[in-house]
Amino acid sequence: MDSQKNQVNYNNINNEERVILKDLAHHVAEIAALPVHKSTISEWKRLNNLKPGRPLVWINEVPWNEIEERGELVCRCKNKFAREVEFNLRVLIYMWHNVRADMVVEQVYRIPVAIYDTGFGISPDAEYASSKNSGIVSRHFIPQIKNMEDISKIRFPEITVDWALTEEKCEILRDIFCDTLKVESYGVGMTWFAPWDYLVMLTGVEDALLALAMKPDFARALIERFVDACLYRLEQFEKQGLLSPNNGNFRIGSGGLGYTDDLPQIPFSTKGISPEQQWGCATSQIFSEVSPAMHEEFALKYEKKWLEKFGLTYYGCCEPLHNKIEILQQVKNLRKISISPRADIKIAAKKIQNRYVFSYKPNPAVFACETWNRDLVKKRLKEEVGIMKENGCIVEIIMKDISTLRYQPERLKEWAIIASEVAAEFS
Repeated sequence: MDSQKNQVNYNNINNEERVILKDLAHHVAEIAALPVHKSTISEWKRLNNLKPGRPLVWINEVPWNEIEERGELVCRCKNKFAREVEFNLRVLIYMWHNVRADMVVEQVYRIPVAIYDTGFGISPDAEYASSKNSGIVSRHFIPQIKNMEDISKIRFPEITVDWALTEEKCEILRDIFCDTLKVESYGVGMTWFAPWDYLVMLTGVEDALLALAMKPDFARALIERFVDACLYRLEQFEKQGLLSPNNGNFRIGSGGLGYTDDLPQIPFSTKGISPEQQWGCATSQIFSEVSPAMHEEFALKYEKKWLEKFGLTYYGCCEPLHNKIEILQQVKNLRKISISPRADIKIAAKKIQNRYVFSYKPNPAVFACETWNRDLVKKRLKEEVGIMKENGCIVEIIMKDISTLRYQPERLKEWAIIASEVAAEFS
């Protein structure tokens, strides 16, 4: 969502750019027509419906800058809008031919509805340190909310929509694609909800964590204000008819795809549904080392107000949750739990069993080693997935947070093959 309107000449796409986009769209359409997608969708539905079967494999958060340097994703369009579409199509094609795993390709291109959000009235202020090659950034946040009085700096966002611009962009692509790909506008599907991960950028990480013990009333007032602001924005999305179904080829939380029969089967181009017809999610990554009791008191108690709005939910991201499964059980519509590289697989598997989808996140550090060790990769995957299956877990294997491939994209290609082979062994 844009915070302010961007002035882009969407119509100024020349003939050469139109040919580029049309050719790429034709390639995507050929992939989408393959019969394998129907069976893959059935498998995602099976998994998300908590039915036993093989683990599914999905890959996201790839260091595209490293792959671009190899010339495999070079965009030729100059027009800003055309270049954005070109990049999206090239990424889709690259993923399919190199690291497809259990991805799904549809014969549709979705244009996000042009939504403008005034934000929370306060933005993080930070000092940065970065690597010029990787794009990895380290930040030191400068506290802006220090006391009770400062909490009022958090404003309730106001939402406006430009339906005309949205339709204009759709019509431009419809004209270019000529029915090769269906073009649809898409509203608000998966809304990322990580209140404390945002708030620590306003208070400072150390100050926020110390407040849980030293200034608990301040911490409660802070999280309550922010969650209320988020709920106000969600309410506006619903009132303005902006919510779209996400139980399809959409990433859910920090995990895999959202296909399921346990939410209403509504066309994905639909807008104007309610949150209870969607997947929702929440996470408190900054609470990694916070006790289960404090996590419940200062995070989950407030996150539940958000999660209960949705039909099904996903919890977690990079934080280890193996010792917090018990408190998560109070989220009645919880369907998937993230088990990050820092989690204890054995403890998590014993607690989760087949009650939730075990959203397993292997450690992406394997790609950063000087020497690529495919045998070690396979050994670890087999051991850890074996523990999950011994406990009856319903597993998705999600490779994400890939900071580097050491400029060797073939490592990710090999990982996808290995992970798919391991998954097949546990079908």
